[in-house]
Amino acid sequence: MNRRRPTLLAALTLTAAAALTLSACGSDDKPASDNDKIAGADTGSEKPASPSPSASDTGGRPEITFPADAKNVFEYQKTGDTTKDAVLKDSTLGVNSVDEAIFSGSTDTKALGFYNTESALSDSITYVLGYVDKKRTWVGETRYFDYKVNLVDENQAYVTYCSDESKSFIKDKKTGKVEDTPTTADSYVLYNTKLAKNAEGVWQTTDIASDRGSETCQP
Repeated sequence: MNRRRPTLLAALTLTAAAALTLSACGSDDKPASDNDKIAGADTGSEKPASPSPSASDTGGRPEITFPADAKNVFEYQKTGDTTKDAVLKDSTLGVNSVDEAIFSGSTDTKALGFYNTESALSDSITYVLGYVDKKRTWVGETRYFDYKVNLVDENQAYVTYCSDESKSFIKDKKTGKVEDTPTTADSYVLYNTKLAKNAEGVWQTTDIASDRGSETCQP
């Protein structure tokens, strides 16, 4: 149905508190299909695009690298709140860590377990292996936008965002063939995520729920 990948962690459900917190943004999940994928999209063109995080800027954070033919673009503005901005940045790094594992063809990357934990990590591993087993990757550009962050306390936060997958496509590693799929409502995905700050100060994604084809994210 849609371009680059099955919806990541589509079967996950947030905690009751998270569901209540994010209900206004929509946290319905749809069953994952073999051609679904992850996403988040914002229509605010006035918002500058934050560069796709790669190398760490603090000690101990693993570097994340992408191939030249794939790119994630995260569109959000800094809130001015130090904690919220840290949550947003680590949220984007969590997304990138999953894609890096897909590109490398292995779940044994430093970043995957660094930025993801609990059910988000276990399901991310399953998700990545779905690519590895089928010898697939993806190419193009995925845009993430319309970020909203809510702090529960100093160690817990919820982040919602959209993705636009209309310019990213699944590629067969063996043949090199790229699936040129049309843009539909399913090209847009709404994500509800839960994050927790660990002892090292990293905001790790612990849970994800998604709604593919959400009207909230469609242009």
